[in-house]
Amino acid sequence: MEHTIARTLDELTRLLPEGAIITDVDRMEAYRRDRAEDPNAGVPLAVVRATSTQDVQAVVRYAAATSRPLVPRGAGSGLSGGSTAIDGGIVLSLEQMREVTITPVTRIAIAQPGAFNAEVKAAAAEHGLWYPPDPSSFEFCSIGGNVATNAGGLCCVKYGVTTDYVLGMTVVIADGRTVTLGGPRIKDVAGLSLTKLFVGSEGTLGIITEVQLRLLPVQRQPTTLVATFATLKNATDTVLAITRTMRPSMLEFMDRTSINAVVDMLRMGLDREAEGMLIVQSDEPAEHARAEIASIEEICNQFGATECYFTDDPEEGEAFIVARREAIPAVEKKGALLLEDVGVPINRLGELVSGIAHISEQREVTIAVFAHAGDGNTHPLVVLDPNDTNQQSRAHVAYGEVMDLAISLGGTITGEHGVGRLKQPWLADYLGDDVLELNHRIKQALDPQGILNPGSIFTTTASSRNSS
Repeated sequence: MEHTIARTLDELTRLLPEGAIITDVDRMEAYRRDRAEDPNAGVPLAVVRATSTQDVQAVVRYAAATSRPLVPRGAGSGLSGGSTAIDGGIVLSLEQMREVTITPVTRIAIAQPGAFNAEVKAAAAEHGLWYPPDPSSFEFCSIGGNVATNAGGLCCVKYGVTTDYVLGMTVVIADGRTVTLGGPRIKDVAGLSLTKLFVGSEGTLGIITEVQLRLLPVQRQPTTLVATFATLKNATDTVLAITRTMRPSMLEFMDRTSINAVVDMLRMGLDREAEGMLIVQSDEPAEHARAEIASIEEICNQFGATECYFTDDPEEGEAFIVARREAIPAVEKKGALLLEDVGVPINRLGELVSGIAHISEQREVTIAVFAHAGDGNTHPLVVLDPNDTNQQSRAHVAYGEVMDLAISLGGTITGEHGVGRLKQPWLADYLGDDVLELNHRIKQALDPQGILNPGSIFTTTASSRNSS
């Protein structure tokens, strides 16, 4: 069965578990787009809910034999349109592949791609271990999606992003073969670093069916500091002063728009008049944490903080983290969103944040900004009025101007959400002709038919194919 190549949907159905294929249009609706709500989502020929690597192989071989576009999908929490369905294609859902196994001695988690980030954390915690990458959506985003976009999170300023924890993976490549990359070794430089190549590839080079993740000893209970500022400049200057000499375990930023959106939704007692707020944590041993937070508080006051408050109470500290994590849902209540995650070198953070404020004013559109400030990765949210065509036009212009601004400051069009389909038009400007051409050569080498997630990251030649 392993080498059987299905050439019709009926043949594929016979190779898969009962109920794995969905062709009903109404049932497929939930699989057509991710959280980015791409309006150009197509209607697939079928949705396949895989349960094993062998299922994935069968689907990939079918797509290769019929030249059908194949769009892999995890939890659907993506923010760049990376799992947007294509007319006549196949959506390959990995949501049922949820197994997580912990090997405590080697501090490794072996996870299938559909497992939620939170499920990996919980499994690790049972053994006194910790999986650090923590996107704000950690409770409902999948590990496969995290690896596909190289997700970061609130702790990445100190602990790094997903790629820093991926030791190995199992991948089904475009011709249906299964390859094992890396493995349970901390050091391994034999051959090219193909594991790193697939991290962040957004399903365009292969379908990841298992990952081996490095774990750390459980994190110490952090001490939390919250500081508010009357100006954006004071807040971003404070970030630079902190990161020049210290490495807190969290250093997050929220602007006035995002603060007020969170207050409206959660009814928290945050300062509505503040132009900027920093949420800082230290997870050093207790005495060192208090000393580090005290030093950070001193820096905040030097740069004009209007208020500083710190706590080592776990529940109180977590309440502030929840406020930061809920920023997207809170702003989403103001209207439809165009979501960005542009990043810049840390020393250009102030220019980026102030530049976004200028774009917001000039285009007369609301742009909320919050950020993993400690590493320069910002999340501007451009708010759309679904009932105002003129405002929508201005919002789309502002969206592009934010990315142009980031590029001009030596930054990137995406730090952790991925290029997907929504940011693909700006990729050439960011990479430049030579690097873009290298990207295309790698894509062509690994997916010569162009069937894997066509239109995501790269321009597509296969998405229009609809042979039977």
